[in-house]
Amino acid sequence: MITAAVKHTGHRHPRPRSAAIVDDIIAQLSQQGYRDTEPRRLVINAAAAQRRPFTAEELCAALPCVGRATVYRGLRLLVETEQVCRVLLEDRELRYQLSHQGHHHHLLCAACGASADLANCDVDALLQEAAATAGFQMSGHWLEIYGRCADCAVV
Repeated sequence: MITAAVKHTGHRHPRPRSAAIVDDIIAQLSQQGYRDTEPRRLVINAAAAQRRPFTAEELCAALPCVGRATVYRGLRLLVETEQVCRVLLEDRELRYQLSHQGHHHHLLCAACGASADLANCDVDALLQEAAATAGFQMSGHWLEIYGRCADCAVV
């Protein structure tokens, strides 16, 4: 094994964006009483490294050194604590992505698979009203909007 000594010049190296995200998620989980374990950190790192919505199986494949059950438990914890959100693709395949806010909806590109959070969506009040009119007590909802992103729409 060859190693090279690196002289430190005193300047600060920027941390990768995903490292800051991982530290933030770990801190939020710690505040909720969850321990910072190595397998959990590996699952969070793998999720943060994904650039598109991912499946649980893709996460397992990215972590061959972590057991499947551990990956699934870690993913379930991240969903329950709203660090990761579920995304249902147009083909009905369930995927996941980092969650950048609380309850929200997604715009999903059917051509390239890109996902964007739908901001300022006032559908909650409309759905509550529709449910109440039908005598239905709503406990939640899930809304995905499918189409083409700006890049794919011009092709």
